[in-house]
Amino acid sequence: MDTLVNLQAFLATAEAAGFSAAARKLNVSTSVVSKRVTQLEAQIGTVLFHRSTRQLRLTEAGQRYVHRARSVVADVGDLLSRMGEKDHDLVDQLRIKAPTSLTTARLADILSVFQTQNPGLKLEIVLIDRPVDPVTEGFDIAIGAFPHSFGGVVDEPLYPIKRLLCASPSYLAAHGAPRHPRDLIDHRCLSFLPTGPEWMFDGPRGRITVEVRPMLSSNEGQVLVKSALAGNGIAFISHYLVADGLRSGALQVVLPEFPIPELWVKATIPARRINAAAVQALLQLLKRSLSPAHLEPQRS
Repeated sequence: MDTLVNLQAFLATAEAAGFSAAARKLNVSTSVVSKRVTQLEAQIGTVLFHRSTRQLRLTEAGQRYVHRARSVVADVGDLLSRMGEKDHDLVDQLRIKAPTSLTTARLADILSVFQTQNPGLKLEIVLIDRPVDPVTEGFDIAIGAFPHSFGGVVDEPLYPIKRLLCASPSYLAAHGAPRHPRDLIDHRCLSFLPTGPEWMFDGPRGRITVEVRPMLSSNEGQVLVKSALAGNGIAFISHYLVADGLRSGALQVVLPEFPIPELWVKATIPARRINAAAVQALLQLLKRSLSPAHLEPQRS
Protein backbone atom coordinates (compact mmCIF):
# COMPACT_ATOMS: atom_id res chain seq x y z
CA MET A 1 0.00 0.00 0.00
CA ASP A 2 3.02 2.32 0.23
CA THR A 3 2.93 2.79 -3.53
CA LEU A 4 -0.77 3.68 -3.41
CA VAL A 5 -0.38 6.30 -0.68
CA ASN A 6 2.65 7.68 -2.49
CA LEU A 7 0.61 7.99 -5.68
CA GLN A 8 -2.14 9.72 -3.72
CA ALA A 9 0.42 12.17 -2.33
CA PHE A 10 1.74 12.81 -5.84
CA LEU A 11 -1.76 13.51 -7.18
CA ALA A 12 -2.72 15.75 -4.27
CA THR A 13 0.51 17.72 -4.68
CA ALA A 14 0.00 18.09 -8.43
CA GLU A 15 -3.59 19.29 -7.95
CA ALA A 16 -2.72 21.67 -5.10
CA ALA A 17 0.61 22.84 -6.62
CA GLY A 18 2.30 22.57 -3.23
CA PHE A 19 3.16 20.20 -0.39
CA SER A 20 1.44 22.27 2.30
CA ALA A 21 -1.88 22.48 0.46
CA ALA A 22 -1.67 18.77 -0.37
CA ALA A 23 -0.99 17.98 3.29
CA ARG A 24 -4.12 19.86 4.34
CA LYS A 25 -6.14 17.96 1.76
CA LEU A 26 -4.78 14.59 2.94
CA ASN A 27 -4.90 15.57 6.63
CA VAL A 28 -1.24 14.75 7.22
CA SER A 29 1.87 16.83 7.82
CA THR A 30 3.74 18.59 5.02
CA SER A 31 6.85 16.51 5.72
CA VAL A 32 4.85 13.30 5.24
CA VAL A 33 3.61 14.41 1.82
CA SER A 34 7.09 15.46 0.76
CA LYS A 35 8.54 12.15 1.95
CA ARG A 36 5.91 10.13 0.07
CA VAL A 37 6.55 11.99 -3.18
CA THR A 38 10.30 11.55 -2.74
CA GLN A 39 9.78 7.81 -2.15
CA LEU A 40 7.73 7.55 -5.34
CA GLU A 41 10.39 9.38 -7.32
CA ALA A 42 13.06 7.03 -5.95
CA GLN A 43 10.92 4.00 -6.77
CA ILE A 44 10.40 4.95 -10.41
CA GLY A 45 13.78 6.65 -10.87
CA THR A 46 12.25 9.86 -12.20
CA VAL A 47 11.89 13.38 -10.79
CA LEU A 48 8.20 14.39 -10.84
CA PHE A 49 8.42 17.98 -9.60
CA HIS A 50 10.67 20.97 -10.15
CA ARG A 51 11.28 22.29 -6.62
CA SER A 52 12.25 25.81 -5.66
CA THR A 53 11.68 28.06 -2.66
CA ARG A 54 8.89 29.87 -4.52
CA GLN A 55 7.35 27.32 -6.80
CA LEU A 56 6.57 23.63 -7.18
CA ARG A 57 5.63 22.47 -10.66
CA LEU A 58 5.43 19.20 -12.53
CA THR A 59 8.34 18.07 -14.65
CA GLU A 60 7.68 16.80 -18.16
CA ALA A 61 7.62 13.26 -16.75
CA GLY A 62 5.22 14.34 -14.01
CA GLN A 63 2.86 15.85 -16.56
CA ARG A 64 3.06 12.65 -18.58
CA TYR A 65 2.24 10.36 -15.66
CA VAL A 66 -0.28 12.37 -13.64
CA HIS A 67 -3.34 11.25 -15.64
CA ARG A 68 -2.28 7.60 -15.61
CA ALA A 69 -1.64 7.80 -11.88
CA ARG A 70 -5.13 9.21 -11.36
CA SER A 71 -6.61 6.27 -13.29
CA VAL A 72 -4.59 3.75 -11.26
CA VAL A 73 -5.72 5.26 -7.95
CA ALA A 74 -9.32 5.34 -9.19
CA ASP A 75 -9.09 1.68 -10.26
CA VAL A 76 -7.84 0.66 -6.82
CA GLY A 77 -10.62 2.63 -5.14
CA ASP A 78 -13.21 0.99 -7.35
CA LEU A 79 -11.78 -2.47 -6.68
CA LEU A 80 -11.81 -1.95 -2.91
CA SER A 81 -15.35 -0.65 -3.10
CA ARG A 82 -16.47 -3.75 -4.99
CA MET A 83 -14.62 -6.12 -2.63
CA GLY A 84 -16.32 -4.43 0.31
CA GLU A 85 -19.73 -4.77 -1.39
CA LYS A 86 -20.20 -1.02 -1.53
CA ASP A 87 -21.27 -0.75 -5.15
CA HIS A 88 -24.46 0.91 -3.94
CA ASP A 89 -22.37 3.75 -2.46
CA LEU A 90 -19.89 4.67 -5.19
CA VAL A 91 -16.55 6.11 -4.14
CA ASP A 92 -14.35 7.04 -7.06
CA GLN A 93 -12.96 9.94 -9.07
CA LEU A 94 -14.09 10.45 -12.65
CA ARG A 95 -12.42 12.75 -15.14
CA ILE A 96 -14.89 13.55 -17.90
CA LYS A 97 -14.39 15.29 -21.22
CA ALA A 98 -17.53 16.84 -22.71
CA PRO A 99 -18.45 19.25 -25.53
CA THR A 100 -19.27 22.83 -24.57
CA SER A 101 -22.73 23.33 -26.10
CA LEU A 102 -24.14 19.95 -25.13
CA THR A 103 -22.85 20.36 -21.59
CA THR A 104 -24.42 23.81 -21.27
CA ALA A 105 -27.73 22.61 -22.70
CA ARG A 106 -28.06 19.15 -21.14
CA LEU A 107 -25.04 17.45 -19.58
CA ALA A 108 -24.60 19.89 -16.69
CA ASP A 109 -28.01 18.91 -15.32
CA ILE A 110 -27.37 15.19 -15.83
CA LEU A 111 -23.97 15.34 -14.14
CA SER A 112 -25.43 17.32 -11.24
CA VAL A 113 -28.08 14.64 -10.74
CA PHE A 114 -25.40 11.95 -10.93
CA GLN A 115 -23.31 13.56 -8.22
CA THR A 116 -26.36 14.14 -6.04
CA GLN A 117 -27.15 10.44 -6.33
CA ASN A 118 -23.51 9.52 -5.60
CA PRO A 119 -22.12 12.05 -3.08
CA GLY A 120 -18.95 10.00 -2.60
CA LEU A 121 -17.87 10.65 -6.19
CA LYS A 122 -15.43 13.36 -7.17
CA LEU A 123 -15.97 14.67 -10.70
CA GLU A 124 -13.61 16.67 -12.89
CA ILE A 125 -15.46 17.93 -15.97
CA VAL A 126 -13.37 19.44 -18.78
CA LEU A 127 -15.11 21.11 -21.73
CA ILE A 128 -13.18 20.44 -24.95
CA ASP A 129 -14.51 20.76 -28.51
CA ARG A 130 -12.09 18.44 -30.30
CA PRO A 131 -11.48 14.69 -30.52
CA VAL A 132 -9.80 13.35 -27.38
CA ASP A 133 -8.03 10.04 -26.82
CA PRO A 134 -9.09 9.30 -23.24
CA VAL A 135 -6.21 6.88 -22.68
CA THR A 136 -3.39 9.30 -23.48
CA GLU A 137 -5.14 12.38 -22.06
CA GLY A 138 -6.26 10.73 -18.85
CA PHE A 139 -10.05 10.76 -19.09
CA ASP A 140 -12.38 8.09 -17.72
CA ILE A 141 -15.11 9.07 -20.18
CA ALA A 142 -14.84 11.30 -23.26
CA ILE A 143 -18.19 12.43 -24.67
CA GLY A 144 -18.34 13.76 -28.21
CA ALA A 145 -19.67 13.34 -31.71
CA PHE A 146 -16.46 13.11 -33.72
CA PRO A 147 -16.02 9.95 -35.84
CA HIS A 148 -12.44 9.41 -34.67
CA SER A 149 -11.47 6.08 -33.12
CA PHE A 150 -8.57 5.23 -30.82
CA GLY A 151 -6.87 2.08 -29.64
CA GLY A 152 -7.55 0.60 -26.22
CA VAL A 153 -10.97 2.20 -25.84
CA VAL A 154 -14.61 1.15 -25.93
CA ASP A 155 -17.10 3.31 -27.88
CA GLU A 156 -20.61 3.45 -26.40
CA PRO A 157 -23.20 5.16 -28.65
CA LEU A 158 -25.53 7.50 -26.75
CA TYR A 159 -27.90 9.16 -29.23
CA PRO A 160 -28.05 10.66 -32.75
CA ILE A 161 -27.98 14.43 -33.23
CA LYS A 162 -30.36 15.80 -35.84
CA ARG A 163 -28.90 18.92 -37.48
CA LEU A 164 -30.41 21.48 -39.81
CA LEU A 165 -30.10 24.93 -41.34
CA CYS A 166 -32.28 27.69 -39.98
CA ALA A 167 -32.69 31.44 -40.20
CA SER A 168 -35.10 34.11 -39.03
CA PRO A 169 -37.97 35.28 -41.29
CA SER A 170 -36.39 38.75 -41.32
CA TYR A 171 -33.11 37.41 -42.70
CA LEU A 172 -34.85 35.38 -45.39
CA ALA A 173 -37.03 38.37 -46.36
CA ALA A 174 -33.95 40.57 -46.71
CA HIS A 175 -31.60 38.11 -48.42
CA GLY A 176 -33.84 35.47 -49.97
CA ALA A 177 -33.83 31.75 -49.26
CA PRO A 178 -31.17 29.53 -50.86
CA ARG A 179 -32.54 26.93 -53.26
CA HIS A 180 -29.47 24.70 -53.31
CA PRO A 181 -26.59 24.16 -50.83
CA ARG A 182 -24.22 25.83 -53.29
CA ASP A 183 -26.20 29.05 -52.87
CA LEU A 184 -24.93 29.25 -49.29
CA ILE A 185 -21.61 30.56 -50.59
CA ASP A 186 -23.36 33.91 -51.19
CA HIS A 187 -25.15 33.98 -47.83
CA ARG A 188 -24.20 35.12 -44.33
CA CYS A 189 -23.46 31.83 -42.57
CA LEU A 190 -23.25 31.09 -38.85
CA SER A 191 -20.91 28.17 -38.27
CA PHE A 192 -20.27 25.82 -35.34
CA LEU A 193 -16.48 25.80 -34.92
CA PRO A 194 -16.06 22.05 -34.24
CA THR A 195 -18.03 21.30 -37.43
CA GLY A 196 -16.01 23.76 -39.48
CA PRO A 197 -16.91 25.64 -42.67
CA GLU A 198 -17.40 22.50 -44.79
CA TRP A 199 -21.12 21.78 -44.59
CA MET A 200 -22.40 18.43 -45.85
CA PHE A 201 -25.87 17.61 -47.19
CA ASP A 202 -27.64 14.58 -48.62
CA GLY A 203 -29.09 15.43 -52.02
CA PRO A 204 -31.15 13.38 -54.46
CA ARG A 205 -27.93 12.48 -56.30
CA GLY A 206 -25.74 11.84 -53.29
CA ARG A 207 -23.62 13.72 -50.80
CA ILE A 208 -23.00 17.45 -51.37
CA THR A 209 -20.20 19.34 -49.62
CA VAL A 210 -20.08 23.13 -49.60
CA GLU A 211 -17.36 25.28 -48.05
CA VAL A 212 -19.03 28.41 -46.74
CA ARG A 213 -17.50 31.72 -45.64
CA PRO A 214 -18.85 32.18 -42.11
CA MET A 215 -19.74 35.64 -40.84
CA LEU A 216 -19.74 34.19 -37.33
CA SER A 217 -18.09 31.09 -35.90
CA SER A 218 -18.39 29.85 -32.32
CA ASN A 219 -17.93 26.67 -30.31
CA GLU A 220 -21.01 27.60 -28.22
CA GLY A 221 -24.29 26.75 -29.94
CA GLN A 222 -26.33 29.34 -28.04
CA VAL A 223 -24.19 32.09 -29.56
CA LEU A 224 -25.29 30.90 -33.01
CA VAL A 225 -28.92 30.64 -31.90
CA LYS A 226 -28.97 34.23 -30.63
CA SER A 227 -27.34 35.46 -33.81
CA ALA A 228 -29.83 33.59 -36.01
CA LEU A 229 -32.76 34.96 -33.98
CA ALA A 230 -31.35 38.46 -34.48
CA GLY A 231 -31.46 37.98 -38.25
CA ASN A 232 -27.71 37.83 -38.75
CA GLY A 233 -27.54 34.78 -40.99
CA ILE A 234 -28.20 31.08 -41.64
CA ALA A 235 -27.09 28.75 -38.84
CA PHE A 236 -25.87 25.16 -39.22
CA ILE A 237 -26.96 23.79 -35.87
CA SER A 238 -28.40 20.93 -33.79
CA HIS A 239 -32.20 20.70 -33.75
CA TYR A 240 -32.54 20.58 -29.98
CA LEU A 241 -30.92 24.01 -29.65
CA VAL A 242 -33.45 25.71 -31.94
CA ALA A 243 -36.60 23.65 -31.30
CA ASP A 244 -38.27 26.47 -29.37
CA GLY A 245 -37.49 29.02 -32.08
CA LEU A 246 -38.86 26.73 -34.77
CA ARG A 247 -42.09 26.10 -32.83
CA SER A 248 -42.66 29.81 -32.25
CA GLY A 249 -41.88 30.78 -35.85
CA ALA A 250 -38.92 32.93 -34.78
CA LEU A 251 -36.77 30.62 -36.92
CA GLN A 252 -37.48 28.72 -40.11
CA VAL A 253 -35.86 25.62 -41.57
CA VAL A 254 -33.74 26.33 -44.64
CA LEU A 255 -33.19 23.79 -47.44
CA PRO A 256 -35.28 21.03 -45.81
CA GLU A 257 -35.07 19.00 -49.02
CA PHE A 258 -31.30 18.67 -48.48
CA PRO A 259 -31.02 16.96 -45.06
CA ILE A 260 -27.81 17.14 -43.09
CA PRO A 261 -26.30 13.77 -42.05
CA GLU A 262 -26.85 12.86 -38.41
CA LEU A 263 -23.99 12.65 -35.95
CA TRP A 264 -23.90 10.09 -33.17
CA VAL A 265 -22.88 11.32 -29.76
CA LYS A 266 -20.80 8.61 -28.10
CA ALA A 267 -18.94 7.97 -24.90
CA THR A 268 -15.36 6.80 -25.41
CA ILE A 269 -14.00 4.93 -22.40
CA PRO A 270 -10.58 3.37 -21.78
CA ALA A 271 -11.01 -0.41 -21.89
CA ARG A 272 -9.35 -0.75 -18.49
CA ARG A 273 -12.03 1.49 -16.95
CA ILE A 274 -15.13 0.17 -18.72
CA ASN A 275 -16.16 -2.11 -15.84
CA ALA A 276 -15.58 0.42 -13.07
CA ALA A 277 -18.79 0.78 -11.08
CA ALA A 278 -18.82 4.59 -11.29
CA VAL A 279 -18.17 4.56 -15.03
CA GLN A 280 -20.99 2.09 -15.63
CA ALA A 281 -23.38 4.04 -13.42
CA LEU A 282 -22.71 7.28 -15.32
CA LEU A 283 -22.89 5.53 -18.68
CA GLN A 284 -26.32 4.09 -17.91
CA LEU A 285 -27.60 7.47 -16.70
CA LEU A 286 -26.34 9.12 -19.88
CA LYS A 287 -28.06 6.52 -22.05
CA ARG A 288 -31.35 7.02 -20.20
CA SER A 289 -31.16 10.81 -20.20
CA LEU A 290 -29.71 11.53 -23.65
CA SER A 291 -32.52 10.14 -25.75
CA PRO A 292 -34.16 11.53 -28.89
CA ALA A 293 -37.36 12.00 -26.88
CA HIS A 294 -35.52 14.40 -24.55
CA LEU A 295 -33.27 16.21 -26.98
CA GLU A 296 -35.16 16.22 -30.27
CA PRO A 297 -38.76 17.40 -29.68
CA GLN A 298 -41.04 16.01 -32.37
CA ARG A 299 -42.98 19.20 -32.99
CA SER A 300 -41.37 21.84 -35.16
